[in-house]
This record gives sequence, C-alpha cells and structure tokens, in this order.
Amino acid sequence: MSTPQSYTEFEATLDQSNPPSHWPQALQALWHQTKGNWEASHNIAQDLHSEMGSLIHAHLHRDEGDDWNAKYWYRQAGRAFPQVSLAEELKQLVNEVIT
Repeated sequence: MSTPQSYTEFEATLDQSNPPSHWPQALQALWHQTKGNWEASHNIAQDLHSEMGSLIHAHLHRDEGDDWNAKYWYRQAGRAFPQVSLAEELKQLVNEVIT
C-alpha cells in the first residue's frame, strides 16, 4: 500500500494491526495516535527532530492533559496552542503530512 493521498485513504488503513513500514515516521506516529496507542506514537514522535515531530509531540501531551508540556512543544514548532478539538487537530496533522 502506498502512502495515502487523502484522510479517507488514511482512515481506510485503521483496520490493520500496524501502519505500513514504508510510510514516513510522522504518519506512522499519527496512525498510532488515531488508533489510541499514545505510547507507540510518543516513542516515534520523540525521535522526530522536526517541526512536525514537535507538533505531534505537542498534540500527544495536549491529549494527556499536560498543557504546560504541550505548549512547550507548540512553541518549538512555531505554532500557537490550537483552538480546535483534539480530533480535528489530529486530522489536520495527518493532512499536513500527506499533502
């Protein structure tokens, strides 16, 4: 399976037990978070030394309710704390990675 070209294609992979290994690591991290596996997502995100890695890291800490830590990671990514739901933010991050 190739890298998804839309969020709908991304969602269609969620019945699998693991994301495709050839996907970018950021997309794999988001896949794990979408599936509810915070730990697997965090393990990938903390090794992504990029703006997207910081955004995923921020989202994860926001999800766990650690706003102080999340705000740090949003600042690292040069972004403001989002005003959208966690689900909408996750969808936006997936779309950023695949476009």
